[in-house]
Amino acid sequence: MQSSRRVQSTCKTLWTLAGDQQGSMIVEFGLIAPVLITLLFGIMEAGRVLWTLNALHYSVQEAARCATVDTTTCGTPTQIKAFAAARSGASLDPSVFSATVVACGNQVTANYPVRLNIPFAQQSLTLTAQSCFPT
Repeated sequence: MQSSRRVQSTCKTLWTLAGDQQGSMIVEFGLIAPVLITLLFGIMEAGRVLWTLNALHYSVQEAARCATVDTTTCGTPTQIKAFAAARSGASLDPSVFSATVVACGNQVTANYPVRLNIPFAQQSLTLTAQSCFPT
């Protein structure tokens, strides 16, 4: 008899706890929070990568044009790379850029490795930009 009362008491306690709603919001937030944080950081990193890519495209276009139009400022590949880095607005190193003379004219290219800072999804990619201005 004692044993059946204990079982009934335990079952009643478990049934009461199963119907209890207190703390469910914390559990639900704990399940959803990693997804929301990852989405938030992903959106911010996508914006940063697009801004950097835009800066690369702008700087290679300006440097290729400078190599053709203003040979005193951009007469050598080293000067062209320094000009491109200065025009980027993203504090890029001149080693990111390369300048050559090809059939289309003065060509400036950029290869910039980017590491994405997204929680739970560490990735890296290389952004590239290229521009050729006729001589």
